Amino acid sequence: MAIPLVPLIELILCNQVQDFDTVVEGNYSTVSLALAGAPFGNVVSYSDGLPNEGQGIPYFYLTTLDPTAKNALKDPRASLTISEYSLGTCGKKDPENPTCAKITLTGKLKLVESESKEDEFARKALFSKHPEMPGWPKGHNFQFFKLEIEDIFFLNKFGGPRPLTVEEYLRCKL
Repeated sequence: MAIPLVPLIELILCNQVQDFDTVVEGNYSTVSLALAGAPFGNVVSYSDGLPNEGQGIPYFYLTTLDPTAKNALKDPRASLTISEYSLGTCGKKDPENPTCAKITLTGKLKLVESESKEDEFARKALFSKHPEMPGWPKGHNFQFFKLEIEDIFFLNKFGGPRPLTVEEYLRCKL
């Protein structure tokens, strides 16, 4: 018996989305305070869970000495773009080639409440994938943030992005 087309497409899509669990850095954009509301992009490290146990929601360890966190505390609108190119699975394709999958998660960058269960989750998730983070200067006031996802842009083929809702993305069981 053949697998119906919609579940088959969803399976392929979920396999590609799950691959993003192994990427640990991406380009993060916020609305810049210093640039009168212009976009500000920055390379950031993130984690969505312990290795091979991703939940899909990205967490970050940021300091307000960096514009990324400073901007988000004033205007939380932000996006995180992750490319399959980082995995080394695109071969000799250009990173912009649509068949080299990429995903942009857009939403609100929010500070995680300190001493909460979510704070502990973020700490374990980030420090398990980024072991040097615990040694970063304490005086720099690093804090945990998360992206509350509102919209998703997912491109893995020519012909435009695939429609992908937040619910479908999270259902992929990263």
